[in-house]
Amino acid sequence: MTLITPSDGIAIVTGAGSGLGRALAIELTGRGFSVAGTGRRVEALRETADLCPQGLFHAEPLDVSDASAVVETFSRIRKRHGPIALLINNAAVYPQRDFLEETPESFMKSVAVNLGGIVNCSHAALQDMATSGEGRILNVATFADLDPLPSAGAYSVSRGAGRILTRTLVADLCDRLPGIVIGDWMPGMLRTQMGIQDGLDPAQSAKWGVKLALMRDPSLTGAVFEMDREILPPRGLQDKIKDLILMRRRKPRRL
Repeated sequence: MTLITPSDGIAIVTGAGSGLGRALAIELTGRGFSVAGTGRRVEALRETADLCPQGLFHAEPLDVSDASAVVETFSRIRKRHGPIALLINNAAVYPQRDFLEETPESFMKSVAVNLGGIVNCSHAALQDMATSGEGRILNVATFADLDPLPSAGAYSVSRGAGRILTRTLVADLCDRLPGIVIGDWMPGMLRTQMGIQDGLDPAQSAKWGVKLALMRDPSLTGAVFEMDREILPPRGLQDKIKDLILMRRRKPRRL
C-alpha cells in the first residue's frame, strides 16, 4: 500500500475554518503534514491554526466558488510550499431553505460552492498532479441526493452532482494517470453546525478520513467509503450469477 508522506508535498483542506475541515487539518498536521486550509472567514482559520502544531497550518482565505481566486490561491500555495500532493474537497454550505423560499440565484449560489468548489479546486490541484503523475483527491460527499430532506434542495442537488463529478474525473483521468487516486468519502452524521446535536465527534471522523486520504492505492480509485467502511457498488444479475458459480465474494474494506 502506497501512502502519502509529508515529503510528497502540501495537503489542501477546503472549509478548514470549522467543523470537519478543522478536524481534518488538525489530524493531518498532527501527523507532520504541512496543510493549507481554505475558508471564507479569516478569524476562523486563525483559530484552526492555533489548534495545530506551530508552523504546519497555513491559513488561505478563499471563496472556492470563485474560479479565478482558486487559481491564484493554489498558485501561491504551490510557490510557497511546493507541489500539491493531497486535496480534500470539504467546503460546503447548507442553507436549509424550502424551494419556494429560494430564488434561482440563491439556489445556484449554493451549487457554486458545493459543486463549483470541487470543480475549481480539483482542476487547480490537478495541474501539479497530472505533471507528476501522482496525487490524491478525496471528495467529502453524502447520499443526500438519494433521499433529500425537506428544505435541503440546493444542498442535495449540489452534493449529489459532486458524486457524479468524482466518477467523471475517474473516467477522464485515471486510466492514463493511475497514480492519481480519486474517490468519495461520507463522514457520517457529525456534531457540527451543519450536522446534528448528538452526532459523531468530527475528530473521530477525521481520523478515518485522513487515513483514507493518505492511501494512494490505485484500487481505491472510484471507491466510496462511508465513515470507516467501503460501500460496494450494486452488481447486476449476471455478475451475481458469476459470483455464485465462481464462489467469490468481495468484502468491503475497512479503515
